Amino acid sequence: MDALKYTLLLFPLLTGCQISYLTSSAYNQMKLLNARVPIEQALKDPGISEQEKSKLELAQKARAFAENDLHLKPTENYTSYVKLDRPYVTYVVSAAYKWELKHYQWSYPFVGKMPYKGYFNEESAKEEEQELQKEDLDTFMRGVSAYSTLGWFNDPLLSSMLRYKDYDLVNTIIHETVHATLYIKGSADFNERLAMFLGNKGAEMYYKKFEGENSPTLNEIKKNNEDDRVFSKFISAELKDLETWYKNIPASEHSERIRMNRIKSIQEKFTAQVLPKMQTKNYEKFATTPMNNARLLVYKTYLSDLADFETLYQQSGNNFQVFIERCKSLEKEKDPAQKLKDLIGTANESELRANNPSAESQLDQKKKESKIPTH
Repeated sequence: MDALKYTLLLFPLLTGCQISYLTSSAYNQMKLLNARVPIEQALKDPGISEQEKSKLELAQKARAFAENDLHLKPTENYTSYVKLDRPYVTYVVSAAYKWELKHYQWSYPFVGKMPYKGYFNEESAKEEEQELQKEDLDTFMRGVSAYSTLGWFNDPLLSSMLRYKDYDLVNTIIHETVHATLYIKGSADFNERLAMFLGNKGAEMYYKKFEGENSPTLNEIKKNNEDDRVFSKFISAELKDLETWYKNIPASEHSERIRMNRIKSIQEKFTAQVLPKMQTKNYEKFATTPMNNARLLVYKTYLSDLADFETLYQQSGNNFQVFIERCKSLEKEKDPAQKLKDLIGTANESELRANNPSAESQLDQKKKESKIPTH
C-alpha cells in the first residue's frame, strides 16, 4: 500500500487540518519512495562519489550486523538510496508549556501521541512554529537527517545520512532498526531513549567485531558513549529539579526573566561542573545555546534516565537479545519508563536476597514499616 492510499483510509477518522497535513505528508513520502534506487544501482552511479559509495557499503554491513548479530527485526530498510536536493529530509517542530516541563503533543493514527510534528518543507515547519508561539508556547525547530516509518514502508538511505561520521552512520542504522523492532504506542520518550541506548551499545559491538578491542574508532565511540552517560546523569537530575521548581513557584511570581534565569542556571552548572569532565566536544553548545523548555525536553526525550537501561542491560547478562526481549514485555504498559524502574528494582531486590541472606529480613521489615499508617 503506498503512502497516499494509507492516508485515504484514515480520512473518516480525521479533522480537516489533520487531513490536509497527512495528505501533504503522504504525498511527499510517496515522492521520496518513488525516488529510491537499489543500492547496487547507486554503487554503479558515476555521479555518486567514492566516499559516498563507501558510506553506502558501510550501511549495508551495519544493517546485516543489526539483523544477524543483534537479532533486530529483519526488514528491507536501507536497501535503496535517495539523493535529496536539500541538507535535511524533514524539519521537526516541538513545543512545550512555559510554566510546566511538559510536551505539547500531537495525536496521530496508530502511533498515538507524539511530542513533535515533522514537515518535508522547511517553510511549513517555520509557519507551524510561529503559530505555536502565538499560543505562548516555547518552541524548537530543527532539521532531521534520518527518520523511521516504523515498518510501514521500506525506508531508504538518504544522502543527508551520508554526511555522518562512519560510526555515527552505524549507530543511526542500529537506532532506526530498534524502532522497527520495538515501538510502544504513545511512548515517544521511552522509544527514543531505548533506541539511543541500543544504538550506542550496538555501535560499540560493531567496531569491536570488525576492528578489535584496540580499534581507534572503538575508543572514540566509548568516549562519546561515556559523555552521553555523564550528560544523561546531569540532565536527568536537573530536569527533575526544574519540574519541581515549576510546581512550587506561585503564579504571582511568574515572570519570563525569573524563568530564563532559572534555566540559565542549569547551563552555568553544566559549564562549571560537567563540561570539564567531557572527553569530546559533543555537548559544548549546551552551555551557550539559547535554551527553553522545548529544547530541554528534547534532551529529556533522548537522554533522560539512560542509567535505567544500563541497569537492565547488566541484569540481562549484557546480552543484547535478552535485553530486547525484556523490553518487549513493556509493550502494553501505559508508562513503560516507570515499569522499567519497577522491573530493575525487583531484580535488584532479588539479587540482594540471593547474595545476602541477612538482608532478606531487613527488606521484609522495611516493607512492613512502609505499610504502617503515618497519621
